[in-house]
Amino acid sequence: MIWNLFFVFFKIGLLSFGGGYAIIPMIQHEALQGGWLSETEFQEMVSIAGMAPGSVATNSATLIGYRVAGTWGAVVSTIGMILPSLIIVIVLSILLYRARDNQWIKKVFYGLRPVITGLIIFAAIRFGFMGKEQAFMSWQTLGTLIIVVLGLYGLIKHKLHPLSIIFASGILGIAFF
Repeated sequence: MIWNLFFVFFKIGLLSFGGGYAIIPMIQHEALQGGWLSETEFQEMVSIAGMAPGSVATNSATLIGYRVAGTWGAVVSTIGMILPSLIIVIVLSILLYRARDNQWIKKVFYGLRPVITGLIIFAAIRFGFMGKEQAFMSWQTLGTLIIVVLGLYGLIKHKLHPLSIIFASGILGIAFF
């Protein structure tokens, strides 16, 4: 059973893309097909895994492994889930380190900077301001923008520690909302 857990979660870690919640259907299929959990038990495991810090997929693997084979099952399932990513990151790091002086590689990474910045800004706008229950321009949007501007001002102009900005933003959020 231990090796079965390892290989199932290794396969999931290797073949799945998209982050924790995107991997859940594959984990569900394997857990139900293997007879490890019922549908209700699986939903409970994912709920618990979502509340714990870290990736919901890795936490689910750990909980399912523990449920099926105890502590060793949890350890083996977790290793199986994270090992493919670890191997890929190490191999890519070695390759990129060897090619670090290559002008094409430098240009590619330089070109990726604005795209990544744009994706982060898009995610912030999408998740921060465009809730379905409110219009784009509302007093909540204005309050959020004020918190963002004050946070950036504190970071850039006064070089405040990010934790103090997070704490102050939380206080302002309580005041505004």
